[in-house]
Amino acid sequence: MAVPLKAENASVPLEELLDHSHPALNQVRDVDRAAHDWYRFVLSFPPHLVQDYLKRFGIDHKRQVLDPFCGTGTTVVECKKLGIPGVGTEANPMAWFAGSVKLDWTPDPDQLLNLASSIAEATTGKLRRKPARLRTLSEESQKIILKNSISPLPLHKSLVLLEQIQKQSGEAYSRHLLLTFARAVVSSISNLHFGPEVGVGKPKDDAPVVDFWMQEVVKMVDDLRYLQTLEPTSATIYQADSREILQVLQPDSIDAVITSPPYPNEKDYTRTTRLESVLLGFIRNKQELRALKQGLIRSNTRNVYKNDTDDLWVANHLEIQRIAGEIEARRIELGKTSGFERMYARTTKLYFGGMAKHLAELRHILRPGACLGYVVGDQASYLRVMIRTGKLLAEIAEELGYEVVGIDLFRTRLATATREQLREEVVVLRWPGTMPTTEYRFASHAF
Repeated sequence: MAVPLKAENASVPLEELLDHSHPALNQVRDVDRAAHDWYRFVLSFPPHLVQDYLKRFGIDHKRQVLDPFCGTGTTVVECKKLGIPGVGTEANPMAWFAGSVKLDWTPDPDQLLNLASSIAEATTGKLRRKPARLRTLSEESQKIILKNSISPLPLHKSLVLLEQIQKQSGEAYSRHLLLTFARAVVSSISNLHFGPEVGVGKPKDDAPVVDFWMQEVVKMVDDLRYLQTLEPTSATIYQADSREILQVLQPDSIDAVITSPPYPNEKDYTRTTRLESVLLGFIRNKQELRALKQGLIRSNTRNVYKNDTDDLWVANHLEIQRIAGEIEARRIELGKTSGFERMYARTTKLYFGGMAKHLAELRHILRPGACLGYVVGDQASYLRVMIRTGKLLAEIAEELGYEVVGIDLFRTRLATATREQLREEVVVLRWPGTMPTTEYRFASHAF
């Protein structure tokens, strides 16, 4: 949707924006919503943070930006909107699909709207006929979505609509119509709620499925009219593991990195996209879910496997070993014996080991003088043992040859368990060398 320019966060008093706990810091501004709002994680960082670091790093259209943990594409989409070449990698197929569609502004808006209207009419006609039985998901698929994610009648209607989208939309429009379908299901049709954890709320016995979907289509059509006025810019997202980035990117090709990797906690990030992943066919059973998780950084106990070896990368890092030891000692002291609790210490080491592996591989594709910003947060999910994620990642990066420029405070957030304010920070790094016309031009908190 083309949104008229207005003062940034005009409704929020300046003194409140200076408060690092204010929600507006992590919210999408109205002026930035085009494309970003087609589908996005509730925990995604906002486009204005990308804008800020692009300016601070001195990045222009002659340079290429990478987001190796791009999720639904905030960094790469924002770069394209600003005329800056961007590239991303993402292992989650649903997130990769969403980000890729958000980069494609080629569909004719009028044709897209007309096609959607035709599909809506056909779907409505089919739904008027009383079915012998309601359509539903396979037994295998039902086992991998959150129980009661979507009620029987809204699910039936959604499956009828999905069938019509797949039947009637050609190659030029199907991906966009499927993404609007996913967005409508998650935000309006299902019983899911995000606060910020994904959960199941009050069941909706019925929902105007076609109307909700058309609302998303209209928003996308309005956005496309605006986005097609911008200068064409190269932008790509690869479905790939960030720890094996050389498989998809060329050496010496990246001038800047702006990203937010997972944090070490008990959030199973695949749960956030589970329902739409199943509906669109990206995950059909537990085996495919397992394969998906194996391509992700080991940030929670639900994606840790017996043969994982990323922890070897931090075997000699004393502070990480100390934290893991403290977590295990606390577990024993508290008498916690579940299988997941027994993995807390190992998960911590695997997480930082995976990040070390990623940063080591990343060195080969960075140009001299490349600037990097990693948005990460303190965590205390494992038996309330504090993990200073930013500080530890900075230490790992320094050991791998990066220059640590500083750690900037982005915002603070309230810990669910301890009610403490935890820091969310941007770890700012530089790969040794000099960019001809670029200088890192802002003061960071001392590391």
